[in-house]
Amino acid sequence: MTTDEQRIQVLIGETRQVENLADLRPMIERLAKSRLVLLGEASHGTHEFYTWRAEISKRLIADHGFRCIAVEGDWPDFYRVNRFVKHYEDSHSSVVAVLKQFNRWPTWMWANWEMEALTVWLHNHNESLPAHRRAGIYGLDVYSLWESMEAIITYLQTHQPELLPVARRAVGCFEPFGDEMGMAYARSLKRYLPRSCEDEVVRLLKDIVQRAEFFNTDLEASLNMEQNAHIAKNAEAYYRSMVHLNQNSWNIRDHHMMDTLKRLLEFHGEDAGIIVWEHNTHVGDARATDMADEGTINLGQLVREQLPQLHPKIVGFGTYGGTVVAGSEWGAPMRNMVVPEAPPGSWEYMLHATGKGNQLVSMTSLAGQQIFKGRIPHRAIGVVYHPHSERPGNYVPSVLPERYDTFIHIDRTQGLHPMEVYVDKKQLPEAYPWAF
Repeated sequence: MTTDEQRIQVLIGETRQVENLADLRPMIERLAKSRLVLLGEASHGTHEFYTWRAEISKRLIADHGFRCIAVEGDWPDFYRVNRFVKHYEDSHSSVVAVLKQFNRWPTWMWANWEMEALTVWLHNHNESLPAHRRAGIYGLDVYSLWESMEAIITYLQTHQPELLPVARRAVGCFEPFGDEMGMAYARSLKRYLPRSCEDEVVRLLKDIVQRAEFFNTDLEASLNMEQNAHIAKNAEAYYRSMVHLNQNSWNIRDHHMMDTLKRLLEFHGEDAGIIVWEHNTHVGDARATDMADEGTINLGQLVREQLPQLHPKIVGFGTYGGTVVAGSEWGAPMRNMVVPEAPPGSWEYMLHATGKGNQLVSMTSLAGQQIFKGRIPHRAIGVVYHPHSERPGNYVPSVLPERYDTFIHIDRTQGLHPMEVYVDKKQLPEAYPWAF
């Protein structure tokens, strides 16, 4: 019997078939003992990853007091969604209106009907709750340099005009790069090596943090201003790091996500739990993959290292085959693509070979077994995808019991259902071939 056959036999005995979402209740009860639950996905364009994560999140919020969802998205965009679901007076009038504000490619990640259903649920859930108990939704990512700077200027013009000179100096440093601010800034540093804008954004962050107590126009004004200032500083560092074409920009991005998560934990208080939605490549502990060989870290690793007292739990997701929404290149139109059946030797193939369909895997039951101590190829689909020529990068070598606490295998999946929105093609999230 081959090693793969041995693994399949063990998985037949150790995995639990999931016929409907009610079968996840025992897992949700275990997750509820943590203050920090990380929910992954094997792609940014799969219907079931969104709907299953939504059901898990709704139960954690409604039944166990979790206070917010933090996602792999931009802070300014999700701050608008957050204000909508919390019934702020200045928020958008409809869920469709607020989700159609997501115009940075790939728009389908958040402007989709699956997110509409979750947003409506959050809005309804919060309606009868006091303001300080309402559940929110926030973006963890670092890409929104221009949008965050605009948000700072807009707020200061009305509420703290004495800080406008510092903010305008920071904005002015980036203005020569136009609407494509981040990427144009990175290219200019590579080609011409001008003076960077680091000093300006560091000064802006320092001044805003020192004045944070005065940003008190509503419950979250101070949080929003501080976060936008941190984004300005960290986005500048992120785009500056692109000059070197190494893993450093990835690490800057995930450290930023970790710092944002800590601010959200502090803001929501000791009794509140937080749910994270990100790609498996961000939430699955990098030390259990070949990412570690290159010195690459991720949020899952940082959470386990820095917040063990919160008993963080990581749930990975995967699929054997089906369809997915993705693009064939950066900025390309979205397409519903066929996901080829996972090849022999992969984690997804072995779970499919159990014949149990959708299933739940507790990594605790596999952790002590020698045949699962090695790295097994594990599928990862990015926003750029070539299904007929899957690269080695589409299968991340992983020690699965060390990467996740639990894994949900959905045997056959389908693509998301995107909204029709305007796409701002001037703003792409990053220039590297990874797309997670």
